[in-house]
Amino acid sequence: LLQQPRFKKYEKSLVLNELEHTLISVDLDLMILSSQGKCRRGWWVSSKLGEQFVQCPDGELQKRKTVVHTVTLHEIDVINSRTHGFLALFAGDTGEITPEVREQISAKVTEWREEGKAEIVPGVLFIDEVHMLDIECFSFLNRALESEMSPVVITATNRGVTKIRGTAYSSPHGIPIDLLDRMVIIPTQPYQDEEIQAILKIRCEEEDCEMQTDGLRVLTKIALDTSLRYAIQLITTASVVCRRRKATEICMEDIRKVYALFLDEGRSTQYLREHQNEYMFDSTVTGGAGDTKMEVDK
Repeated sequence: LLQQPRFKKYEKSLVLNELEHTLISVDLDLMILSSQGKCRRGWWVSSKLGEQFVQCPDGELQKRKTVVHTVTLHEIDVINSRTHGFLALFAGDTGEITPEVREQISAKVTEWREEGKAEIVPGVLFIDEVHMLDIECFSFLNRALESEMSPVVITATNRGVTKIRGTAYSSPHGIPIDLLDRMVIIPTQPYQDEEIQAILKIRCEEEDCEMQTDGLRVLTKIALDTSLRYAIQLITTASVVCRRRKATEICMEDIRKVYALFLDEGRSTQYLREHQNEYMFDSTVTGGAGDTKMEVDK
């Protein structure tokens, strides 16, 4: 072991007897030789000031140490899919992994799990707007969820009964019934006044904005009448108005000013209904002579 280049410095110390009564630990896997300190059975004696003393070990000198490495199945697939797969993890060029490699890795991981050498920790896959997936994606999810190594899948959607993409059938949330039957659905309730006010207050802290109590109360009322997203967007614009007047806190007048400048979805829809004839490519367009109305395909 001392013939290794990294251990040459210890070879000279052994010749000079400088390592006498020194506890040395050797890691054969990593080839690391380290000094733990001076030790002597029963008595701690040293000729140097500030010398570190350790208890002399008892029992067998050779001991086994368990090292835990956390890797993903994808990383194992990449390493075994090509010659320099370990370097491909850092380069990002993982390429395509064949089904044969995946099956071999799955069989090997299952063997390690049965022998107690490995433990599978399932990951979490979050799919937002799940109604945008088509029937082929849902079929793939159905098959993937049957695997022992499948992650915990969390989906989110705001759709009601709608058509499944790629089919002519309708289903709750746009999800096939067989996949919906595998899920545990979490019910949601509209926010209360206190909850909306607390969310807006947290958002003000994230935006680094100070808002007066009256302004926060008006903003909460706007969120109840329109939407929470619209009220959150008004925080940024009201902060700009507040800085323009060289103030440190957003007041009620700042909220009212940006509320008049920027329309929400309801007021915008009402405005379009009142002035729809003044816009191009509307459902009804006024013609030239005779003021004839012509229908245009959407």
